[in-house]
Amino acid sequence: MSGNLFIVCAPSGAGKTTLVAELLKADPLVHLSISYTTRKPRAGEVDGRDYHFIEQTKFHEMAAAGDFLESAHVHGNYYGTCQRWIAGQRAAGHDILLEIDWQGATQVRKMIPDAIGIFILPPSFETLMSRLNTRAQDPPDVIARRIAAARAEISHVTEFNYVIINDKFDQAVQDLISIVRARRLLADNQLARHSELIKRMLGAAQK
Repeated sequence: MSGNLFIVCAPSGAGKTTLVAELLKADPLVHLSISYTTRKPRAGEVDGRDYHFIEQTKFHEMAAAGDFLESAHVHGNYYGTCQRWIAGQRAAGHDILLEIDWQGATQVRKMIPDAIGIFILPPSFETLMSRLNTRAQDPPDVIARRIAAARAEISHVTEFNYVIINDKFDQAVQDLISIVRARRLLADNQLARHSELIKRMLGAAQK
C-alpha cells in the first residue's frame, strides 16, 4: 500500500522544526523529505541533512524540468520538494513528512488529495514575535519580514486537517506523534497493510 504523506506547516517561530525533529526521533517509520533551497546555510546546517542548498539558476532549471512536487518563494528565497523521491518512498510504503509553507501545502493537496495537513500555532502572536527576536538566527530585516508574513500565514490554518498549539512543548510533541500513529491505524490502511494476516485468520476461523 502507499505510505501516508504528512504536511507540517507553521509561521516562522512557531517551533515547527523542533517538533518535527522530536517526531522523527520517536517514530523512525516516518521519513523526512529534504527540501531544495536557494537560501544560504545557517550556522550548523549541513547540505543534504537540513536542506539541499543550490544556486538559484540550478533551482530554476529543476523547476523547468518538472522535478518539484511543489515550490515556493518565501522570504526572498526559493524552496522545492523533489517529486521523484516522494513518489518512490510512498510506493515503497514509507510514511513521508513534508516541512513546508502554506503555498507549498496548497500545491501538494492539488496533486495528492489524500495528503494530511498539520498546522502548528504558537500560543499567542506576542510569543511568536518574542521567539523570532530571541533566536538570533536572522538579521533584523529578515525578522521584520517574517513577522509581517506571520499573520497572512496563520490565516490559512482552516485549510488543514489538524491544528496543534505549541504552548507546552512536550504536549505538542505528543499531539504530533498521536496524529501520525492514528492515521497509520485507520481501518483502510491496516486492512491493506495486513491483508495476508487477516486472510490467514479468517481461514483458520472457518476450519
